[in-house]
Amino acid sequence: MLRRWCSFLITMLLLMACSINQPDTTSLTIAAAADLTPAFNEIGPLFTAKTGVPVVFNFGSTGQLAQQIERGAPVDIFYAANRSFIEDLEKKQIVDPSSLMVYAQGRITIWTRADSALQPQQISDLIDPAYKRIAIANPEHAPYGQAAREALERAGIWDEVQDRLVFGENVAQTLTIADTGNVEVAIVALSLSIQSNGHWVLIPAELHPDHPLIQMAGMVRSSRYPTAGRQFMEFVNGPEGRPIMEKYGFVLPAISETP
Repeated sequence: MLRRWCSFLITMLLLMACSINQPDTTSLTIAAAADLTPAFNEIGPLFTAKTGVPVVFNFGSTGQLAQQIERGAPVDIFYAANRSFIEDLEKKQIVDPSSLMVYAQGRITIWTRADSALQPQQISDLIDPAYKRIAIANPEHAPYGQAAREALERAGIWDEVQDRLVFGENVAQTLTIADTGNVEVAIVALSLSIQSNGHWVLIPAELHPDHPLIQMAGMVRSSRYPTAGRQFMEFVNGPEGRPIMEKYGFVLPAISETP
């Protein structure tokens, strides 16, 4: 009897030790603005290789992702394309205020297929009727769409092109609409333009000062893995993540910069 009890006790102690030594996470779920798709698809595997923590990304429109998080979607970190969405969730006590980080500033471009005879050099060129359909992300919930709308307005051509606009649900879908030939031109993220095969021209940031695409991230308070989440945020803003973000055209803040 004593031998059986000792064997049982040893088994339980081993099981407890194994449990203690297991990592505190199975995977991180990160909601990220669609413009981050190419950069994060590179950063994610590097982070996992270094930490052993798998990462699952949910890319989409910032506004729609914010709504999902507010409704209780199981998300650990939110990377938004506009800081206002993060700040709104922080006011609602959904995002941890101590975790807020400005991680980049985005830019917008005018994009056409490489085989297109139409290659606009500036946004005012889009007033030409040859651009029968112009794709932008939906400005109702996509920050890149809001920046595109403001640029068209400040260029003085919004009224002339409004009837020709085609809205993508997010900026990645907007590029897909143009890449498949369903529209003649699109206004999309620089980060997506760089990794594409199309022709693109940068739109001056001065044309969308009210929507400067200051991009912010924050930990969701309900995250089960806050330690791993903060490790990922530090990785993105660290020596391995920053060169990748820069490669895709993001303007990065100083490392010491805070919101």
